[in-house]
Amino acid sequence: MLNPYLPYPVRIDEIITETVDKNLKTFRFVFLNPEDEQKFAYQAGQFAELSVTGKGEIPIGIASSPTEKGFVMFTVNKVGLVSSYLHAMKAGDIMGLRGPLGNWYPWERLKGKNVVIIGGGFAFTTLRSSIVYMLDPANRKDFKDIHVIYGARSPGMLLYRKELAAWEERDDINVHITVDASDDPDWKYNVGFVPTITEQKAPPGNADTYAIVCGPPIMIKFTQPVLDKLNYGHDHIIMSLEMRMKCGIGICGRCNIGKEFVCKDGPVFTLAQLNGMPREY
Repeated sequence: MLNPYLPYPVRIDEIITETVDKNLKTFRFVFLNPEDEQKFAYQAGQFAELSVTGKGEIPIGIASSPTEKGFVMFTVNKVGLVSSYLHAMKAGDIMGLRGPLGNWYPWERLKGKNVVIIGGGFAFTTLRSSIVYMLDPANRKDFKDIHVIYGARSPGMLLYRKELAAWEERDDINVHITVDASDDPDWKYNVGFVPTITEQKAPPGNADTYAIVCGPPIMIKFTQPVLDKLNYGHDHIIMSLEMRMKCGIGICGRCNIGKEFVCKDGPVFTLAQLNGMPREY
């Protein structure tokens, strides 16, 4: 029986500072043993534990897409002991990666449907994985219209800015980038909160349209009524409780909401499922 706590050894291949405050960095990892990459077969929406010897481990959503081969990518916010140590590491350093963990966005159910991605701030990581997955030439035909609404506090706090600009130029995806405020005279996208832009730009809900929502609680709180107003059924609103992820396998008992364990039964749930759970998230 494999030890579920045993991480795969990985090497930091590249580090990208994403935001002007330098608190968000993207780490690109390469597996030391090539066969481990095959074992780490994941789907967009899953997460993994990043571990640093002597410091601990942290659960982070996978930012790369399963269609991107040869590496795996995570964007890490500098907020605690492990993430602060990780931010000080260099390309070439060795660390651990345990996973993939949790469930994923329901890709089989989303085939042949319109998909609306709604994200805010740091929580855009697994949404980036999902967008890259759907836009892959092998997969694009499986989905109808793709809409992306993504916001941050300011232009300098947006993740993956080059990719956002490239997606915005494509004619097979509708991208709506927004910031809360900007004094940049060259800013050419939206200014306004994500819920407001969602109401203006998202297509109306119907049987063929699903929304995937991931962001800070305040964004989700005010986006949900907008989706209700647009007639999205609660079984067509898919959310991720990434903030509740802990040990990754439901053993530590710190991720449960009622009888559900976010690490094992989630982090992805429909709003209809969440409506049947205690309001502890």
